[in-house]
Amino acid sequence: MPTNFTVVPVEDVKASGSGEATAEGSSKPISLGKIFRENDDDVDTLQGPDSGDESQKESTPFFDSDNDTKNYYDDKNMALYEEEMDSTPMVSSLLNKLSNYTNLFPGVCEHEETEDGCRRVTATVPQMGTFIGVFLPCLQNILGVILFLRLTWIVGTAGILGSFAIVFMCCVCTLLTAISMSAIATNGVVPAGGAYYMISRSLGPEFGGAVGLCFYLGTTFAGSLYILGTIEILLIYIVPTATVFKGHDGDAMPNNMRIYGTCCLALMALVVFVGVKYVNKLALVFLSCVILSIMATYAGVIRTIIEPPEFNVCLLGNRSLKNENFEVCAKKEVIKNTTITTELWNHFCNSKHLNATCDDYFTLNELTEIQAIPGLLSGVIKDNLWGEYAPAGMTIEKKNQSSVPTQEPTTDRDDIYLFNDINTYFTLLVGIYFPSVTGIMAGSNRSGDLRDAKRSIPIGTILAILTTSFIYISCVVLFGACIEGVVLRDKFGYSVKKNPVIGILAWPSPWVIVIGSFFSCSGAGLQSLTGAPRLLQAIARDGIVPFLRVFGHGKANGEPTWALLLTVGICEIGILIASLDAVAPILSMFFLMCYLFVNLACAIQTLLRTPNWRPRFRFYHWTLSFLGMSLCLSLMFICSWYYALVAIVIAGCIYKYIEYRGAVKEWGDGIRGLSLNAARYALIRLEESPLHTKNWRPQILVMCKLDSDLAVKHPRLLSFTTQLKAGKGLTIVSTVLEGTFMTREDEAKTAEQNLKAAMVAERTKGFSHAVVSSNLRDGFSILIQSAGLGGMKHNTVLMAWPVTWRQAQNSTATRNFIETVRETTAANQALLVAKNIDSFPGNQQRLEGGTIDVWWIVHDGGLLMLLPFLLSQHKVWRKCKMRVFTVAQLNDNSIQMKKDLQMFIYHLRLDAKVEVVEMHDSDISAFTYEKTLRMEQRTEMLKQMQLSRTEREREAQLIHDRNTASHSTSDREAGASPERVHMTWTKEKLLNEKNRQRESIGQVKDMFNMKPEWENLNQSNVRRMHTAVKLNEVVVKKSRDSQLVLLNMPGPPKNMKGDANYMEFLEALMEGLDRVLLVRGGGREVITIYS
Repeated sequence: MPTNFTVVPVEDVKASGSGEATAEGSSKPISLGKIFRENDDDVDTLQGPDSGDESQKESTPFFDSDNDTKNYYDDKNMALYEEEMDSTPMVSSLLNKLSNYTNLFPGVCEHEETEDGCRRVTATVPQMGTFIGVFLPCLQNILGVILFLRLTWIVGTAGILGSFAIVFMCCVCTLLTAISMSAIATNGVVPAGGAYYMISRSLGPEFGGAVGLCFYLGTTFAGSLYILGTIEILLIYIVPTATVFKGHDGDAMPNNMRIYGTCCLALMALVVFVGVKYVNKLALVFLSCVILSIMATYAGVIRTIIEPPEFNVCLLGNRSLKNENFEVCAKKEVIKNTTITTELWNHFCNSKHLNATCDDYFTLNELTEIQAIPGLLSGVIKDNLWGEYAPAGMTIEKKNQSSVPTQEPTTDRDDIYLFNDINTYFTLLVGIYFPSVTGIMAGSNRSGDLRDAKRSIPIGTILAILTTSFIYISCVVLFGACIEGVVLRDKFGYSVKKNPVIGILAWPSPWVIVIGSFFSCSGAGLQSLTGAPRLLQAIARDGIVPFLRVFGHGKANGEPTWALLLTVGICEIGILIASLDAVAPILSMFFLMCYLFVNLACAIQTLLRTPNWRPRFRFYHWTLSFLGMSLCLSLMFICSWYYALVAIVIAGCIYKYIEYRGAVKEWGDGIRGLSLNAARYALIRLEESPLHTKNWRPQILVMCKLDSDLAVKHPRLLSFTTQLKAGKGLTIVSTVLEGTFMTREDEAKTAEQNLKAAMVAERTKGFSHAVVSSNLRDGFSILIQSAGLGGMKHNTVLMAWPVTWRQAQNSTATRNFIETVRETTAANQALLVAKNIDSFPGNQQRLEGGTIDVWWIVHDGGLLMLLPFLLSQHKVWRKCKMRVFTVAQLNDNSIQMKKDLQMFIYHLRLDAKVEVVEMHDSDISAFTYEKTLRMEQRTEMLKQMQLSRTEREREAQLIHDRNTASHSTSDREAGASPERVHMTWTKEKLLNEKNRQRESIGQVKDMFNMKPEWENLNQSNVRRMHTAVKLNEVVVKKSRDSQLVLLNMPGPPKNMKGDANYMEFLEALMEGLDRVLLVRGGGREVITIYS
């Protein structure tokens, strides 16, 4: 039955499904499933559900309302906090939710179906303690196949000292990792998911996904390892006659392993698919087999002190022989006074007669029989202290045993001699042994089932590691002290009648080890096939790897069916390798990488000292985490440097894939904190010294204009920014909304989202910012002054040319533009103004040839030279050539100017064609006078229209004030008739206004027909217009067909009365050109000829 509890009604709680929990007037019980939605991922974000209906919120919470039937807080003690109840829960409600919170492993808990068909999860109180919930699962996962099948061989090959070093390194590595894991696991509630959850929430989705998939691959290949161990035990020790491929050639046994391994994998997958509860019920049986086998081994060691087992090894000279095909270790034997040859004679001689021709080594050396297990007190430990590494194909020989050397026999003796099947060296043994210490995450994987996870995980995991470390180290010493060296190096026990070497030491029978190890490997394989799909399902459900989302689905009860199929497929790859010794280093790489990042996560969180880092486990330090991380990395390359590189490349590829294609997740990870610290440090360093010219690049503040739907009006402005920046440096895309932030808060958020969407569409990397100001002018000023932070402030402002400034009903747009120019100049910032920005090429276009023309009139820091170079780095402008034009006056030597300019361009390392245009002083044309006259008359007309509009606004305000005064008077005098409002428009005033408007219209009609009075014009305006017209004629003549024209932007007049004239000058300068970029420098050099 679901756990029910009472919640103080805070608001309407709408539950999914058919049921609704409402509370009107009194409290009603609310089920756990309705409080904790299925989509809840983090306990830290627990909040009450929002009703979503803003209209139902109480507008006057401090006054009683008879009609408000849903006011739960009338006459309550907490009435002061009524408004907060809509978004924040009461403390009592929050604590009630947390006390009933539980996280069960997805898919493991049983699901109940309600009568109406809605699925709900039964919340049961976890009862597992440290011993059952953590210690025993870790013990079962750590002790396994390597202990029973390879540890004796490792001791014999590496020696006691070498084996001790291997075991010690691996155990210290896992112990340090367990300390780091305990700190992370006790820093808050850890839902089921184990290492993946801890790493992803500590290092971010990129690292979490990469390491999580590596951990998944390691767990999957561990299943292959256990299945191969199961089949090895089955075919060598239990049913050796069941082989499909016969013979002693090198391919027979691997092929048998592949066939039986595939069948075993299919059977185990079927068991896991039918129900994981059967695997969980058998876990105790498998663990009992492991414990009984270890106890039998220790009992056998004690027995060797009293009476060593009767297992003998036959040696020919100093070479060990397989004794599965003969019973007597002698060349001849006497039976009834008759000397006859033995079975061994038949192996080395061409006939069974005494005069037969035999192998030279067989003839020259004698057969001896020694005890396989001399015993704990025999002193054999001295012979086994040092290692005996040998290449593949070399016979296993006993040290200090006399023999007569001879040439290798010409006949094949593989069926009688014992050989090393692989090259043996120290690093290989480390890679083979390390899987025997994995499995330390078993306790953290069950955190949802523990009574007190913060206490049980550290204690249980560390105790399990200490216990298994003692078992492994003691086994290394006891094996070396009890068993003969040639027997230890016999990997499969062929010299002791096909018994496992650890089995002949065990008491009472080798079958205890055979049966126990068989069930242990089988159980471990089932556990791997159970855990790996759930780990993949957890990664898929997080959504950080898009192509894995299909594996997040499963059966109705949550079983990960698709993930199980993928796991079986990957596991089959390991089985096809058909060698336990080859698979072990592979999974060692993946586990070591996982442990490395667990240590890294703990170290980063400790060093950053984030406020949320408050582990209950106190016995940790960042130095221990770094030591564990270094040891993991060292072991990776010790085991196999090429496997280590492959694992790192796989993790790196997954990391980059998640970074570019994965879902954006914010988990408060340590990498984000590390980035913040690094950014803070870098910003402080940038502030310490001024930026050098060689490091200068345009840090752009883009002024965007939005339409009525708050969408970006000129998206090509962002395209041009992308082409200019190519993702380098700082880009801030901003906009200004007119009004107050309190009234336009939602619109500001929408505008910022639209800016971000436009940046993504145009591939612009940077930041977006929307400012709400009382007027646009102040908003632009705020952005120019305060955008950016520290050393990462913008130095260039990019904006579009106000095309409709002439059609505007008032001069606000013109004034805003010119004031922006003045402010950028005052702030020593460069300004880029793009005319016809909508005709600029998009990021997908490719300009096939053409030129970028630079008209260098005045030197303002070299920005004009730098911009074409930056544009040419982008693929849109890459095929465009650069041309530099400059203007020569009457007294200038144009030939020398061209030479000097060419040399200057050469020293700047720019590829550009240079041309000097001569502009001689000439008489001012009638066209210039006419254009200046129209400009001044238009300016005067706009001033008159502005004054007329101002008068009308004043009259309307006066009428409004009188009307307001009359209403207030009528309210004070009850029963009196309302005062009549008297208009201030008199008849004479109305006639004068009509005459003034009629004269203004007449002036507009006659403006272009009247003869100009040139002598009354402002001569300064005439000269400026003359420059603009003449320069425009030259630019149009030379650059009409160019892809882009860059021009020096003249500064605005100091006298604000000439603002409208300034706009006319700029229009005359750019007339007839398609794409123009006006450039105004920031007052500093931005390009240099020096290296």
